[in-house]
Amino acid sequence: MSKQKWVTCPICNNKTRVKIRDDTILENFPLFCPKCKQETLIDVKQMNILVKKEPDA
Repeated sequence: MSKQKWVTCPICNNKTRVKIRDDTILENFPLFCPKCKQETLIDVKQMNILVKKEPDA
């Protein structure tokens, strides 16, 4: 059984609608937070989330 966790928003720290597993790999993924309405580019490898930058509006 692989581990799963919800991705949290790097700005407001609330749960987003994205769930990752330990084998998930994302590059330049535009993560949108429904609470603060911000979009952030992230990379995910082996359950480690790296915030790349916050795109301008």
